[in-house]
Amino acid sequence: MVIAAGFGTAVLIGTLLLGTPLATTQGDGSHWLTALFTATSAVCVTGLVVVDTETHWSVFGEVVIVLLIQAGGLGIMTLATLVMVIVSGRIGLRARLSAQLETKSVVAADLRQVLRKVVVFSLVCEAAVAAVLTVRFVTGYGEPLGRALYLGVFHGVSAFNNAGFALWPDNLMRFVTDPWICLTIALAVIAGGLGYPVVFELLRTWRRPRRWSVLTRVTVGMSTVLLAAGTLAFLATEWRNPATMGPLDDSGKLLAAFFAAVMPRSGGFNTLDIGQMYPSSWLVTDVLMFIGGGSAGTAGGIKVTTFGFLLFIIWSELRGENQVNIGHRRLPSATQRQALSISLLGVILVAISTWLLLVITPHGLDQVLFEVISAFATNGLSTGITADTSLAGHVLLSLLMFIGRIGPLTLGSALALKQRTRRYELPEEKVIIG
Repeated sequence: MVIAAGFGTAVLIGTLLLGTPLATTQGDGSHWLTALFTATSAVCVTGLVVVDTETHWSVFGEVVIVLLIQAGGLGIMTLATLVMVIVSGRIGLRARLSAQLETKSVVAADLRQVLRKVVVFSLVCEAAVAAVLTVRFVTGYGEPLGRALYLGVFHGVSAFNNAGFALWPDNLMRFVTDPWICLTIALAVIAGGLGYPVVFELLRTWRRPRRWSVLTRVTVGMSTVLLAAGTLAFLATEWRNPATMGPLDDSGKLLAAFFAAVMPRSGGFNTLDIGQMYPSSWLVTDVLMFIGGGSAGTAGGIKVTTFGFLLFIIWSELRGENQVNIGHRRLPSATQRQALSISLLGVILVAISTWLLLVITPHGLDQVLFEVISAFATNGLSTGITADTSLAGHVLLSLLMFIGRIGPLTLGSALALKQRTRRYELPEEKVIIG
């Protein structure tokens, strides 16, 4: 409940700030729904927009957006606990447990060290990305140093936090063949989307893969497979598309396909025109967006760990095994139930939301499904219908972004009054499945 309230408060503050005349270039303020949608998209590190970020928002508005992205990426409870440590030098039990849930820390006693590592790692990565982008903007595109630094910091924060906000009307399409910008942003998205526990473990034991935990093995393995499969799929479907990869040379096509495969994990940037892609590419993107990135990171979706666990559950069931084993470890039954619950809740939510958006908008199924999954997975990719969606559609997408960020099970826990423990077991009855 605290986590849901924390994100809700951040969205409210962002809405109020973006609704002021100071936040727009025209100085006349924004419609409350435009401010709400943008604030929700920023806090939930999604990247969907209903107005052009550069032309509609002033420098103040853009600074508010990047601060909301930073707050959402680190997690409201992480920031609150960090402030508490700085001010009082100690952490109460309730604050420990709240931040522990947000950062997926295993041992509450290690929380202060974990929070320090999370913040330092985030800031270092963002600074490194900003430095590379700044140099590239100055040397490759003739931007003044001040403007280049501003662009570097904005897109560095947006990339590492998997937000997808960009300060150009075409997002990053003008840089489709620039490996310095594309690879830098792609690596930042991957680093932010792996999840803090996995990143810290890789930093400690990257030379000893046999010592990796189940979480790290599944996250790294599934991420690698999905990136490779996504790259090949986009190369196969878009190679001759005259509106996307067709005009590019072979190296440009490979770079564009890799970038397009990275972004659905929750990055939200695009160097190809999503609206001009073939429906087969939209379907590939839908699947990758729904799966998302790693747990306890800035990525959205049901997470690659959840998807990986489901594959192992299916494999164990096909082999007739009673236990689900990954490597030399057994997957707890509670984790299996959680993976199944998150996946099914995600499917149900996407299905209902797609139906509702089809009813209230004139757009087709492919585009609506793409938009809904993008919002639920806090991704930010769009076929171009976000701004043309009705006001009711904007509210629906805002709710999807909020739910997708805090997680279906977290929201369910926040709404539940209490948990009940059954003190008896009913007789078992076997039924036919399938």
